Amino acid sequence: VFDLEPDHVHLEARGLIQQYGSLTELAKASVADLSRIRGLGKVKAQVLKAALELAKRLSEESAPTRHTIRSPEDAAGILRERMRTREEESFWVLLLDGKNRLMKSPIEVTRGLLDASLVHPREVFKEAIRSASAAVVLAHNHPSGDPHPSVEDIRITKQLVEAGRIVDIHVLDHVVLGRQSSTGGADFFSFREAGIVEFRSKD
Repeated sequence: VFDLEPDHVHLEARGLIQQYGSLTELAKASVADLSRIRGLGKVKAQVLKAALELAKRLSEESAPTRHTIRSPEDAAGILRERMRTREEESFWVLLLDGKNRLMKSPIEVTRGLLDASLVHPREVFKEAIRSASAAVVLAHNHPSGDPHPSVEDIRITKQLVEAGRIVDIHVLDHVVLGRQSSTGGADFFSFREAGIVEFRSKD
């Protein structure tokens, strides 16, 4: 990437990570930001950005498409890499078969500040109905890092659970992803585990 001898490349890469604090923060940097670093320039910055994006996609594709969702941690594990560098909220749906196995790659429904007008039941359940999914897990991220739900998050979840009852698709959970706290707390919040929304059982 840096057109240098291997040892120099290692030192340069380590310097970049030290400057940004982590690979996650480095991946968030724009080409313009990287271009301003002495010794990089626009072309090398573009190559670096492309390499980081490729690494992200390889990580996403490594998750098995028939992964079984047994817990909120399973859902968070599938989406964590997709959401790690997002600087705006995005809402996703995991489509599951009758054995809670992931039927296909997670579907991004919307991106931007979440409200009921953006996360419409029609868009959330459209692919689930088309794929004859037995159940879904809802998920979105909080770029602030705090996974605790807002009042609007709770309202949207209740609305979607009720819509799922109408179309006979079980909404098993809504998982909100943030970042792990300094005290070692979980980087996600499960509506089902918290008990603040009544979810329909599959049994």
